[in-house]
Amino acid sequence: MLRYFLAALALMLVFEGLVPLCAPAAWRATFQRITRWADGQIRFAGMLSLLTGALLFILVY
Repeated sequence: MLRYFLAALALMLVFEGLVPLCAPAAWRATFQRITRWADGQIRFAGMLSLLTGALLFILVY
């Protein structure tokens, strides 16, 4: 079980690193825009990301 968790974590880090590697200016601009969001907007984006990931996991697994 731990092996699968670490594999998933590794893949997440690989995907997270693709955008700053390939398009650092776009990545920086995106994060500058996000820093101007209100707390509620950031929480909503986090919740949406969490629910999308959980749904995708359920559908795939």
